[in-house]
Amino acid sequence: MRLLHAAALLSLILTGAIFGFFYAWVCSTMWGLDQTDPVVAITAMQAMNASVRNLAFLPAFFFTAPVLLITATLAWWQQRRVSAGFFLAAGMVYGLGGFLLTALINVPLNDALAQVSPANVADAGAIWREYSGNWQFWNTVRTINSGLAL
Repeated sequence: MRLLHAAALLSLILTGAIFGFFYAWVCSTMWGLDQTDPVVAITAMQAMNASVRNLAFLPAFFFTAPVLLITATLAWWQQRRVSAGFFLAAGMVYGLGGFLLTALINVPLNDALAQVSPANVADAGAIWREYSGNWQFWNTVRTINSGLAL
């Protein structure tokens, strides 16, 4: 029982952390970048994307789905079928709608932006508007999915 409680607590912490990470981009970071000079926005986003792969980000992004699924398994073994179902659903929602979505959509958008070096402000404006619109849409989707998992 203690192991299940510990796993449930860790699941809550990790899911809350990744939801909060995605949510911060929705409600402030991208809006702030949209308000600045496009060359600055592109440069800043390139720097943030380059720095996000770090040990502070790793547990929430990579371990949330596995920990949720482990918690579901522990709950199932302890005859907590309803709880197991909720943890399983949360693991699937985040795994597919948060982690996989990021890997298949947001990361390729970030990788493409990393290759950009706009020659002038007009080019930068067009590049940033296209990138920001696509990126924010998919970030909102993964934020909602992470919130549902929470």
